Amino acid sequence: MAQLVRVASKKSLEGIQVMKVEAGGQKIALFNVGGTCYAIGDTCTHRGGPLSEGTLEGTTVTCPWHRGKFDVTSGKVLAPPPRTDVPCFHVSIDGDDINIEIP
Repeated sequence: MAQLVRVASKKSLEGIQVMKVEAGGQKIALFNVGGTCYAIGDTCTHRGGPLSEGTLEGTTVTCPWHRGKFDVTSGKVLAPPPRTDVPCFHVSIDGDDINIEIP
């Protein structure tokens, strides 16, 4: 059964685009795209690059190691070298709390 885990506050994301968090033993990149939060696995499926250290343009994050691209809304690969999607997590906001659903 899925578990809702508080990972941050809305205030902690003000003025920044991405934050690395951990929930359920997983490293997760939490993105702020125009006030909407998205969460995907933080580890690039190509060689393990930290997506939370990548460049965000719109809803596309570019891995800082080998330039692979992922959609932060779905975790889908948009450009190689990665061939495997990263996990995508449902985000909910309750007051000032940002929660991620961990399967």
